[in-house]
Amino acid sequence: MMPANAQDQLLTLLRVGSIFAPDPLEATDILIADGRIAALGRDIEIPVGWPIQVVEARHLIAVPAFIDQHVHVTGGGGEGGCGTRCPEITAHEIASMGIGTVVGVLGTDSISRSPADLLAKVRGLRADGISAYMYTGAYRVPPPTLTGDLQRDLAWIPEVIGLGEIAISDHRSSQPRQDEIERIVSDTRVGAMLAGKRGICHFHLGDGKRGLEPLRRLLTETEIPADQIIPTHVNRHPALLEEAAAYALAFSACVDVTAFEEPGDGLSAFDAVSRLLERGVPPERITMSSDCNGSLPEFDTQGAYLGMKVARNTTLIADWQRLVRDGVLPIEAALGLISTSVARVLGLHDIKGRIAIGFDADVVLLGSELQPQLTFVAGKCIYDVDRVKKSAGECFSTD
Repeated sequence: MMPANAQDQLLTLLRVGSIFAPDPLEATDILIADGRIAALGRDIEIPVGWPIQVVEARHLIAVPAFIDQHVHVTGGGGEGGCGTRCPEITAHEIASMGIGTVVGVLGTDSISRSPADLLAKVRGLRADGISAYMYTGAYRVPPPTLTGDLQRDLAWIPEVIGLGEIAISDHRSSQPRQDEIERIVSDTRVGAMLAGKRGICHFHLGDGKRGLEPLRRLLTETEIPADQIIPTHVNRHPALLEEAAAYALAFSACVDVTAFEEPGDGLSAFDAVSRLLERGVPPERITMSSDCNGSLPEFDTQGAYLGMKVARNTTLIADWQRLVRDGVLPIEAALGLISTSVARVLGLHDIKGRIAIGFDADVVLLGSELQPQLTFVAGKCIYDVDRVKKSAGECFSTD
């Protein structure tokens, strides 16, 4: 679908069937220049001789590229020893799901993997065309950092946009005291202010009995605003999801659901989003993420390790597609779950999450079944399903 020399052109014109930006537009053409969206319209005319690549895709739907705010880009795991470390993720695996932006995160293992490893991987993904950021820190408190200080990480490292994933209500956490939680959130907030960033604090929720209590206390007993805090894995079990609904409504806060692959891991993202909406949580207060390339460990009642699986990002897109196909949300509202609202939560809302003039040209073209066909990041085609099919055919050719 994309000619081989497309990346050599200075301008790209996408001619599509329809655009959800996330709201539907009358425009059907997207002009891309220097990595950003330069114009939107119908039948845009290009002067003769301009260095432009035209992509004819009238049968496809253009939407803002998806944003996954919770990805173990260096691989998670390790709960069962060094042999249980999960693999790193590739740019192709990311872009093939229509994802243009990821936020890298460390989890349980911040010993054999460090914030420096995470930063190197994030920069490697950027070199491969993915828009990549990271959280400083990991499960434990005090959190490991790049510079030795949370505020310095946020102020001096452009790729660092927040703190995470700090584990609470989990036997794998460092069991942080309430004052420790308040201190690291406060440090993150001030460091982010100095850097002009949102400074999200991304909290991992386990299945412990305390649930969201530490975060409720944080928002009740301090001056920290609710939009500083994002609890994730809130669909780990039904009781925690009910607590998350009450939390979101009480504090006008956002909650993040994980696209678990199997019923034993927790409620599916489809079921979790549906239940949160039924409880009255506005869709703009709900986001979805994959936990991709993280581990899905299994423990017995005494906390002993039994085994693990590796999370993938395919379930995230499948659950999102089902929410649209089953009519739980119209596509324009559903895009908030994995694009528009995520950009707002992360403080990237002025450059990502919308198809609008001046925004990053992060666009995914979807087929009739909402399956990604082409993914553009900063105007470059990072994934083309037709090219992948052609390469696969060549690999398995018997000629």
